[in-house]
Amino acid sequence: MIGLGFSVITPVKASELNNSCPDYLNVTKQKLHSSKTVNLCELTQGKPVLIVNTASNCGFTPHFKQLEAIHKKYQSQGLVVIGFPSDDFFQEEDNEKDTAKICYVNYGVTFTMLSTSAVRGSDVNSVFEFLAEKSTSPKWNFYKYLVDGKGQKVQSFSPRTAPDDAEFIQAIESLLVKS
Repeated sequence: MIGLGFSVITPVKASELNNSCPDYLNVTKQKLHSSKTVNLCELTQGKPVLIVNTASNCGFTPHFKQLEAIHKKYQSQGLVVIGFPSDDFFQEEDNEKDTAKICYVNYGVTFTMLSTSAVRGSDVNSVFEFLAEKSTSPKWNFYKYLVDGKGQKVQSFSPRTAPDDAEFIQAIESLLVKS
């Protein structure tokens, strides 16, 4: 039989997606100040990811503006940005409503922000447990982690590295080329 020049596209089943997803991303997390949830495997699906531990009342909080600019610039090329608010350094609002206002209203954040969670210590969430194993645990707010599209290679950047720093942008662009 002669081929007809087309292929059949089969949708990926959730079970197949979960089998190819690294364990630390195979979780569903609640979005910031919302009843909605997001499955991190579905969100990242082989894409490079920028993960940041955030805080609303930190000297680095203005990084939200630059992180949003990165999100807008690179999302069409596959980069996923995820913020994890944390009070591990005692600089996060006590109420997620206030955290959400700072993120969404004050800084215009549109990238994925998740519910407040621990990013170090005995209650650390699975994502930051993995990041600490692969690189380093955050020693302050606004540590930035770039993870390759396979979810395995991690580069970390301290809060002192601004999101618009040339070295940081080069690392993002390098990940996008490889994916």
